[in-house]
Amino acid sequence: MIDSIRGRLHKKTPTEIVVDVRGLRLLISVAVTAYEKIGAVGDEVEILTYLHFRQDILDLYGFANAEERLLFMSLIGISGIGPRSAITILSGTRPAEFKRRIIAGDVKSLTTVPGIGPKTAKRIIVELKEKFAYFQDDENLDFLSETSSPAFNDAVLALQSLGYKRQVSEKILRQMEKDGEMTGGLEIIIKKALANM
Repeated sequence: MIDSIRGRLHKKTPTEIVVDVRGLRLLISVAVTAYEKIGAVGDEVEILTYLHFRQDILDLYGFANAEERLLFMSLIGISGIGPRSAITILSGTRPAEFKRRIIAGDVKSLTTVPGIGPKTAKRIIVELKEKFAYFQDDENLDFLSETSSPAFNDAVLALQSLGYKRQVSEKILRQMEKDGEMTGGLEIIIKKALANM
């Protein structure tokens, strides 16, 4: 899997971007929400990615943060929802609000999201409700904190994907911040956090 791509933003539309990586220009499909967060044409950018193989075609999908990519991965794991449909869904809602609707089992509000009909909404709830409810705090259903650094938020999401509760993960990472241990790449930060669990 291509985890991320860093390069100069050569072209940008609401559904696609082109990133120039030392002369190699990569076309990446993005959700509208990611498009809004990506820099301006000419900027140096880093995009989290997912590589989808379909017969003889390779499609790259890009995300502004780990939360968007995790939700995308959850959606394409559901029968009947492909990458294009998942990107359309991401374009029509905020991830945190979408998760709230799933946890609440709110079929009606889910169908207001482009690309989701009643049958798909029910299937999404059946497949994801328990998973999202398990990973969420009772007091705070948002995956990300707007006041935390991107590295902190990505580390929380990564630890949650490994099965650790958000509250426990945040406590460990906050202590690491105080101790000056939030350095290095995400993999290094996760290893340090696991050592402190």
